[in-house]
Amino acid sequence: MNDNGTTTPGSVDINRIMQMIPHRYPFLMVDRVIDIVPNQSAIGIKNVTIGEPCFQGHFPTRPIFPGVLIIEAMAQTAAVLVVETLGRASEGKLVYFMSIDGARFRKPVGPGDRLMIHVAKERSRGNVWKFRGEAKVDGTLVAEAIYTAMIVDN
Repeated sequence: MNDNGTTTPGSVDINRIMQMIPHRYPFLMVDRVIDIVPNQSAIGIKNVTIGEPCFQGHFPTRPIFPGVLIIEAMAQTAAVLVVETLGRASEGKLVYFMSIDGARFRKPVGPGDRLMIHVAKERSRGNVWKFRGEAKVDGTLVAEAIYTAMIVDN
């Protein structure tokens, strides 16, 4: 945000994210998207807190943010990039995973960590998009994947 409280160009706050994609709590996995370059790349931010519902059972004595939710955060960041690329007509459309390849989880993520989710478009054809995603905490790679998704009307 800039000094007058509005979102800066190339970034999207949580209110705008909720206009762009249909996800809601407890499954909204992105708090902000920054450094958006339409049709190319974006960086999502997920602030992991002890209040996340998953920590009640994963794991009560050692809270670990599930890798599948990190992949979901990558997908949601990519969805915001797609809407930013295609325009308002694509807002709120559903996105279905078609494939997830090369997923690697390198280091546990827990409460207090800030995930920086780097996504880059590899290619798109029609309503099918392929992305490379990397999640980092304090500059250290914690997860990565290549995934393909299809955008569909509700």
